[in-house]
Amino acid sequence: MALFVAEHRHAADHCPAGDPRMAPFLLQILSAPNASKAGLHLVGDAVARGQHHLYVIVEGPNEAAVRQYLGPFAQVGSLEVTPASSCEEVVSRGAC
Repeated sequence: MALFVAEHRHAADHCPAGDPRMAPFLLQILSAPNASKAGLHLVGDAVARGQHHLYVIVEGPNEAAVRQYLGPFAQVGSLEVTPASSCEEVVSRGAC
């Protein structure tokens, strides 16, 4: 599986964390069992405090699969999916 970094941003006045219907739905997307059913492995996620910016590190078969699975985040803001490498891979090949 390939490694990807997904970035989601949304406006503070439309933060889905405070939406009683949207927040639980988005959390379900970030659950390991649900991602596994879609053929993905969630490595980790983090939200930058006060910035309304979510980072997700995920392994999947291809960018399209990751983009499709995380697609609901694009409904409440932006979503970028970027192919990535671990630091170990970068060091072993000698370049980013």
